[in-house]
Amino acid sequence: MEARATKSRARHTAREGRLATFFLLGVAALAVLVLAFVPRIPQDPAYHRFADQRTIGGIPHFWNVASNLPFLLVGLFGCRAALRRDLRGGLRQLRAAYLVFFAGVTLVALGSGYYHWSPSNSTLVWDRLPMTLGFMGFFAALVGENVSTKAASRLLWPLVGAGALSVVYWHFTEVSGAGDLRPYALVQFLPILLTPVILLLFRSPWRSNAWVWGMLGAYLLSKGAEVADFQLYRLLGGISGHSIKHLLAAGGALLLALALRYRARSVG
Repeated sequence: MEARATKSRARHTAREGRLATFFLLGVAALAVLVLAFVPRIPQDPAYHRFADQRTIGGIPHFWNVASNLPFLLVGLFGCRAALRRDLRGGLRQLRAAYLVFFAGVTLVALGSGYYHWSPSNSTLVWDRLPMTLGFMGFFAALVGENVSTKAASRLLWPLVGAGALSVVYWHFTEVSGAGDLRPYALVQFLPILLTPVILLLFRSPWRSNAWVWGMLGAYLLSKGAEVADFQLYRLLGGISGHSIKHLLAAGGALLLALALRYRARSVG
């Protein structure tokens, strides 16, 4: 009798898992479909005009450049955490995904620093390329932890390639006079859209998902600070929203680095 009940629960759990997977794929497909029917999105030239234009010590846009330093520190700390033999708060099968994420965070410090030194479409390429590493590494790790480690392992490198191609595509369409940010927008925002779906519908191996929810919150706050660049610059007397964006985004990445060290597995 007990064995029959156990099998019934297992079938019910498997059915729930399939329904959750279909729903996840449906949301992703719908997002792709909607974006396909949106007119192309060129880069707004006003994007390069940031609130803080000060030159300090010969460095133009000093604080927008200097506020990238936390990405370097967090990225290196995260790579070290991902390489630890006792990956207490991570899954060894996903080590490559963690490393891709933190390699992206590390390289953002260089790419974003270079971009903010001399903001233009051509330098923005080197800001966005490492960001796609971060987005895709994070998403592969999220899928691996909550949905399927096998699927994550198969998806990681195609995702990384798709992320890089989205930036290359945007750059060449921009150069040809028909700039199109839609693929890059998908790479950046689809993982953010799917993160709460995955966390709510799939069972996590961790006792708490607060680390990932915290990452998501920090990222959303960073985007808000980016939009409010000029308003925050005036309100805070010289601290721009874009500099705050860098600090919040680096703080979100730090949460995952700490999670790899301190997350505890759920019981049962």
